[in-house]
Amino acid sequence: MPWPGAAVDRPGPVRPDGALLVVGDVITDVVARHRGPLAGGTDTAATIRTVPGGAGANVACWAAREGHAEVRLLGRVGAEAAAWHERELIACGVRPHLVVDPEAPTGTVICLVDSGAAAERTFLTDSGASSRLEPDDWSDGLLDGVARLHLSGYLLFSEPNRALVEVALKAARARGVPVSLDPASAGFLVGLGVDRFLALVEGVDVLLPSRDEACLLTGLPDAADAAAKLSRHVPLVVAKQGADGALVARSGAVCARVPAVPAKPRDTTGAGDAFTGAFLASLLAGAEPEDAAAEGCRAGALAVEGVGGRPPVPE
Repeated sequence: MPWPGAAVDRPGPVRPDGALLVVGDVITDVVARHRGPLAGGTDTAATIRTVPGGAGANVACWAAREGHAEVRLLGRVGAEAAAWHERELIACGVRPHLVVDPEAPTGTVICLVDSGAAAERTFLTDSGASSRLEPDDWSDGLLDGVARLHLSGYLLFSEPNRALVEVALKAARARGVPVSLDPASAGFLVGLGVDRFLALVEGVDVLLPSRDEACLLTGLPDAADAAAKLSRHVPLVVAKQGADGALVARSGAVCARVPAVPAKPRDTTGAGDAFTGAFLASLLAGAEPEDAAAEGCRAGALAVEGVGGRPPVPE
């Protein structure tokens, strides 16, 4: 078991196309699948599983599944689950750099999933150690050989995380490493504030919001209008729309509408993370944004047909 405060670092192959470094949350997901409304004050039958999750970790795993580049992940976990999370990330092909928190437990999310046709989900979130990732956990050496840095939007919702984002962005700019970000949570964005969010992401070259996040960030009801407006602030905006596919926007206009891939959803947890991971891996491999978004839609369709936010682990 790693010691408190230590970074778990496992070697991985260096690919000629450059690595993807993801910085973000590593979470333990407790997924409860039920059918129909919850019964207040009594029991509701459910199928319950505990699986590894976290938006940042999920993105890294889906990116590694594409196999185009080395994928690294910087995150913070509690001692009680550090070894398990490390094993799960390595099994997905990710090179983990996990800082073990000396005080806080690993973050936990309870995912309530209606197992009806839409498989919609509700999250109860205890960020735990993931919200305590801080500048001292960063090393500029993490960027050695890196072609892109991706930041989970959950990093913007606590003060230690925001301080880390500032350090990471500064280091990436100094090396000319492009940076992408997924806003992560419309609910948390409301608390943070739109103006503050836009100030914090200054310098990011790719933004990957969901439809709700794009509309919230612009105050516009239409996702296409929202994506177009956001692309005046960020060079490339890819708005994820679930069953409606994705929108690609540049320079104040939508330049592509990418259709979704048909799927029979069981659990929509992590579908946006799957899209982001596959999109970034394809972008690193040289794909045009429209083609990378198509890969993202394929990954999202695969994600909703399973339970939890990670890709299937190869046998």
